[in-house]
Amino acid sequence: MDLPLVSVPFFMEIGNRIRELRKTQGLTQEELADRAELTKGYISQLERDMTSPSIATLEDILQCLGTSLGEFFREESEEQIVFTQEDYFEKEDGEYGNRITWIIPNAQKNSMEPIHLTLQRNGSTYPDNPHEGEEFGYVLDGDVEIHIGRKIYKATTGQTFYYTADKPHFLSSKKGASLLWVTSPPSF
Repeated sequence: MDLPLVSVPFFMEIGNRIRELRKTQGLTQEELADRAELTKGYISQLERDMTSPSIATLEDILQCLGTSLGEFFREESEEQIVFTQEDYFEKEDGEYGNRITWIIPNAQKNSMEPIHLTLQRNGSTYPDNPHEGEEFGYVLDGDVEIHIGRKIYKATTGQTFYYTADKPHFLSSKKGASLLWVTSPPSF
């Protein structure tokens, strides 16, 4: 029984990726060739995709470049840069009179976490205990009171605030407010 031939539409420019890694490491073709015990001519041909290395040779070259076969062939996923309302997640807290909108999904894995906070009339955020990190806010509309320890600071439309979160803290508004609030590291 004859098996049908299957063509695989996959072609990877191995040479170009090796060249990029080599340049990132600040190595010349000659330096890479010396480290991998190959010739400069072979590295040159390899980088121009004029020859293909054996698996063992590729492993040696990649080891000299500080990576592995798995990392070398791993496809890089496209990182989302722009987010729309469809990406947002919202939580309303009737008890405290606020609505938190996470405007960057899964921001907990990042080094900072931006949210859009809406405070109703006489609304506030949940009182937060001291923790590591910093917090920043930009008041989009309304007036906000920033409670840090026993002190209260006021910010109005167009003003910003910034503090280290090493004391008990929360935000409140008598008339209502809308603001961009960023914590680092994430804590919402």
